[in-house]
Amino acid sequence: MGAPPPARRMALHGRDVISIRDLSRDEIEEILAAGRRMIPYAEGAKVTHPLEDKIVAMAFFEPSTRTRLSFESAVQRLGGRCITIADMSATSMRKGESLSDTIRMLSSYADAIVLRHPNEGSARLAARVSERPILNAGDGAGQHPTQTLLDLATMHEAFGTLSGLKVVLLGDLKYGRTVHSLAYALALFGAELVLTAPPSLALPEELQAPLEHLGARVTREADVSRAVADADVLYVTRIQKERFPDETEYRKVAGSYRIDANVLAHAKSRLIVMHPLPRAGEIAPEVDATPHAAYFRQAFLAVPVRMALLAAVLGEPRRGGR
Repeated sequence: MGAPPPARRMALHGRDVISIRDLSRDEIEEILAAGRRMIPYAEGAKVTHPLEDKIVAMAFFEPSTRTRLSFESAVQRLGGRCITIADMSATSMRKGESLSDTIRMLSSYADAIVLRHPNEGSARLAARVSERPILNAGDGAGQHPTQTLLDLATMHEAFGTLSGLKVVLLGDLKYGRTVHSLAYALALFGAELVLTAPPSLALPEELQAPLEHLGARVTREADVSRAVADADVLYVTRIQKERFPDETEYRKVAGSYRIDANVLAHAKSRLIVMHPLPRAGEIAPEVDATPHAAYFRQAFLAVPVRMALLAAVLGEPRRGGR
């Protein structure tokens, strides 16, 4: 057992992380650097227990595999313990209990709450009523800040930098909370963003305007092959049937694109293909065996990155910090 690997404490102790906008570029870089140091601990090659006296509540009111299990793994790798809600129907919310009351109750049982909820704005509401830090694990079509952190970690590992990358965001850009968070973070690092989506799933204007204000170059390209021709990253998202208010509208765009060997034949050799998963046919299995495939490494990096964030939020506060 050893001391936590981060060289110094970040000024995140006790803070909520609801949106990627809650973090400055410097704080993002610190978390990513700490995440890189956490990799051998996430792999089990080394041991550290900075959260051995901490309990983290996993409040998942929406289905999840990777996010919930990677958070639970991160807590346990840090020596902490989890209490978990994995099915809303098994809670008192089925009896009519409000989210606010549920969060107040959980904050008396745990030192932090990781919340996933189908309604946009739910994490911000939870932060207002909780006495403990809230980490947003996805709120409807809103934000998914910890997914963005591991996405950035994947890009940094591949290229050694986040500055000036050309990133294609492909798929559901209207309802996709992962791209809402990621696009803003990439703009902080001066990325060039190429938006590729069916017209009905384009990135909302109110989300695109801030990207350009931050200095990002944003273009649209409907043709996938042209979009990837000189890109560094192809970030693919699933068209999310569960987000559509009208199933008829979903059927109009389902299967709009598919990444396969023919598409990647137009790409640079160093292009990486990312996906927050689960995939539902938008990336052909043949891509898995190519050097472009980065999505399973991306899924692993969730553990060290979330370890770094949890250690920063729940570890000992930095002197002079909050």
